[in-house]
Amino acid sequence: MVTILDYGAGNLTSVRLAFERLGETPRLIGRAEDWQGGRLVFPGVGSAKSGMAGLRARGFDALLRRAAAEGAPILGICLGMQLLLEGSDEDGGVEGLGLIPGRCVRFDPALDPAAKIPHMGWNTVAQAPHPLWAGVPDGSAFYFVHSYFARPSEAADVAGWTDFCGVRFASALRRGSLFATQFHPERSGEAGAGLLRAFLSWEGR
Repeated sequence: MVTILDYGAGNLTSVRLAFERLGETPRLIGRAEDWQGGRLVFPGVGSAKSGMAGLRARGFDALLRRAAAEGAPILGICLGMQLLLEGSDEDGGVEGLGLIPGRCVRFDPALDPAAKIPHMGWNTVAQAPHPLWAGVPDGSAFYFVHSYFARPSEAADVAGWTDFCGVRFASALRRGSLFATQFHPERSGEAGAGLLRAFLSWEGR
């Protein structure tokens, strides 16, 4: 079973339709107590502060920590990836879930004055080995929309890298049963569909 978290900051329709195209019927929940086990999808668009407030109001912060401890497969997308970290510099500083060591920082336009922030559009991802890349060619392009990026504390937590605005940033993260992407697989054509398809068969190990 695939469950999508609705905490007021998710790109829910696109995510739901992407799974439906793969033959799944995902379940949307707005309260932590409605989770019945299985795979969790943690999408997100918007700011870190409002995102964390939405998670806490619905009990999803505790749910995500519990599900990760139990080894449930979890897929974070965009803001969902950023909130898995210990914190973000956005909105004056926001405490995250702390499931992956590190924090989010803003792109520095001084490093590349020609770069347009937010980073919006298609860009390639260089992969580190992980089951969710099965069937997705290394260097495939995915769709991004963001101004902040993950800076994990441990290199082993990086599952993919992307170059933009003078930095090579972590565009995918992994830790235990967590896999998270800065890009939007639900909006990334066949490459994104391939990643979501692999998530459906991944056991979180």
